[in-house]
Amino acid sequence: MIRKFKDNIYEVGARDWDRTLFDELIPLPNGTSYNSYIIKGTEKTALIDTVDPTKKDELINNLKTLGIKRLDYIVSNHAEQDHSGSIPFVLEMFPEAKVVTNEKCKNMLIEHLLVDENKFLVINDNETLSLGDKTLQFLITPWVHWPETMLTYLIEDRILFPCDFLGSHRASSSLFISDEKITYFDAKRYFSEIMMPFRTIIKKHISRVESLDVDYIAPSHGEIYDKPEFIINAYKEWISDDVKNLVIIPYVSMHDSTEEMVKRLIDELVKRNIEVKPFNLVNADIGEIAITLVDAATIIVGAPALLVGTHPAVISAVYLVNALRPKTKFVSIIGSYGWGTKLIEHITSLITNIKPEILNPVLTKGFPKSGDYNEISRLADDILEKHKSLNLI
Repeated sequence: MIRKFKDNIYEVGARDWDRTLFDELIPLPNGTSYNSYIIKGTEKTALIDTVDPTKKDELINNLKTLGIKRLDYIVSNHAEQDHSGSIPFVLEMFPEAKVVTNEKCKNMLIEHLLVDENKFLVINDNETLSLGDKTLQFLITPWVHWPETMLTYLIEDRILFPCDFLGSHRASSSLFISDEKITYFDAKRYFSEIMMPFRTIIKKHISRVESLDVDYIAPSHGEIYDKPEFIINAYKEWISDDVKNLVIIPYVSMHDSTEEMVKRLIDELVKRNIEVKPFNLVNADIGEIAITLVDAATIIVGAPALLVGTHPAVISAVYLVNALRPKTKFVSIIGSYGWGTKLIEHITSLITNIKPEILNPVLTKGFPKSGDYNEISRLADDILEKHKSLNLI
């Protein structure tokens, strides 16, 4: 599918309607896209990023259908294979082309894709490249979300090509945003799963984007933003230190005891006008958990002891929280055990990245009793006071 963007600018990538998992980890409920852009200047032609190798034939066919006889530059904003993986195949088709990227990305493309070192044109931050009547400017933006990432800005047409940055996972026949509510949710999910660990670094990069005169933001996943302020303002909200009056409860229950405690805590929090979202880790979508983590002030982990240790599903969830580095302020633990437990030590040892305040946990031996219910009420009160201290209520 070839989609005209502007005069002499085309989207020539591929939609992956049926892909359901990314990195063998992240669910893709709406598939994804690998956007690739052709820019025809009066003197030179450039391709901005390629596609996942599984979709290389679509990219090649689009280039042929568009009548591209010569390709001068392949701009690689990011070395991850879903954007760079088809570079070797495009080079076979256009052996005269140079791969334009920064030094770090060049080294990664050589290591991961075995691209010939002589095929590169290495650029520096803010450097420009003329296509004749069109000029590309390159902004090196490490850690969104790999160390080599960069953005490409088409000066005359005021288009920013940020590759993964500011994107969203959705396969769509629309070139431009058609429904802002849907896009907001998709982009927030994408941010939470991929960009959230780097939110403090992203603050600096958002400022650079805002300094540009941008009419369009054309990422390599998802639809094109023809109102750049929509996604820029969303990111500024997500990367801020502000949290909401929200408690997330990821939990597992083996013999109903922990689930009973979770249900009671939900009731107590609701009575105190605190929003709560529980996630049973047996069947929870980790993307949904990640989205909620963007805003949650508090995380309560519900965990049964397994051979005095922690249930593996809980370990996995807590490890994910630690890796995503949300701005969560408070953490606690509720759970049950049979004869002995190291739940608290195990779980707290896994959250070294976010350094929250640990609220007094509630553990019960066996099924919860009246004293345990009183302790759950006490925990709800603690959460209420902490949220009030942040002016969330």
